[in-house]
Amino acid sequence: MNRLATAPASPPPLASAMVLAAGRGMRMRPLTDVTPKPLLPVQGKPLMQWPMEALVAGGFGRMVVNTAWLGEQIDEHCAAWSREQPGCDVTVSREGADFGYALETAGGIARALPLLAEVFWVLASDVYAPDFNFSQACVDRFKASGLLGHIWLVPNPPHNPNGDFGLGADGLAIGRADPAWTFSTIGLYRRELFELPWCEVLPGNPQGTAEPLAPLLRRAMEAGMVSAEIYTGLWVDVGTPARLEELNHRG
Repeated sequence: MNRLATAPASPPPLASAMVLAAGRGMRMRPLTDVTPKPLLPVQGKPLMQWPMEALVAGGFGRMVVNTAWLGEQIDEHCAAWSREQPGCDVTVSREGADFGYALETAGGIARALPLLAEVFWVLASDVYAPDFNFSQACVDRFKASGLLGHIWLVPNPPHNPNGDFGLGADGLAIGRADPAWTFSTIGLYRRELFELPWCEVLPGNPQGTAEPLAPLLRRAMEAGMVSAEIYTGLWVDVGTPARLEELNHRG
């Protein structure tokens, strides 16, 4: 008897962006005792929704969101929000549920790496930059560069006067420089940066290693593998109740 062969189901497309939403938000207490910082309202909508909407507008609707503190609230919000967005698909990487703690930025990206495309955006959910343009043109230029990362820097705010990274005349980022600019948290990365030999955390991070991003970026910068540019649009690190209140009173 002839049997029709069933074609294996193709895997879902990989995510083109990761939104970091696992932090505890200690400086935002007591607000964050009951509400995760990414869900605090800014200009009438949850803070994390601003960058997520901008990603969708740029054509990057398939994304990963990592969670830890009060992660179930973020999970519920992402599920409800993504159902209303055509072409949007949000996968939650539940670091808190899986390990009981947040994995920091590089550790969280490594955890989500099996879900991410060859080149992907990363940005923090607690940064307000409503005018930033997540464009395919940026992705195409970065792919053609052969570099491991491209980051956006901003003028130093009062709470970070010494900045984070420098910018050379050749457009490459400098790990330690004076003067230095503040890292906006927005970047484009190649998967290779989060694999050996650059990153020692195993892809998928099965051990739950917490690893910061800055040392990894500096290693790649020393090898001339990270470029940067300055972003001068509105940018606010919503890190304290005072900054949140000021932002919500902005005209």
